Amino acid sequence: MYKPIIGTLGYILSSDGLQVLLVHRNARSSDPHLGKYNGLGGKMKANEDIVSCMKREIREESGLECTRMQLRGTINWKGFGAEGEDWLGFIFLITGYSGTAKQRNEEGDLIWYPLANLEHLPMWEGDSNFLPLVFDADPRVFHGIMPYKNGRPVAWEYNRC
Repeated sequence: MYKPIIGTLGYILSSDGLQVLLVHRNARSSDPHLGKYNGLGGKMKANEDIVSCMKREIREESGLECTRMQLRGTINWKGFGAEGEDWLGFIFLITGYSGTAKQRNEEGDLIWYPLANLEHLPMWEGDSNFLPLVFDADPRVFHGIMPYKNGRPVAWEYNRC
């Protein structure tokens, strides 16, 4: 039976649309994401919907309050977790927020990074497949599957609707 961990992943755009807020996962040596850059997010709690989860995670990890966000896609990451767990991720683009971003959280340093240069950062290998879909002008939501084996993606397929 398929019982994925449900989570969110959010990418916060600067007001000029040229930078994105990322976390550099450098705080814990035991972190399976150690050294990588990533959007913000995490696991959904039993008592919340996916939008509430994304807003909570952004608040907890960055100190920002989301005022405008849109679902850009979903991804089924089969076998992605540290112990081979399956994840179902809801990917959001946050284009409105209030507050001032923290400089650091419990996972690492927060950095505004030029959107045009994302491909130069150490990220999960599979991120390069879906990140262009998060930031493109196509209004349709993407729905993908990216199975992992031994910490690496083995395929990528998606549909848009």
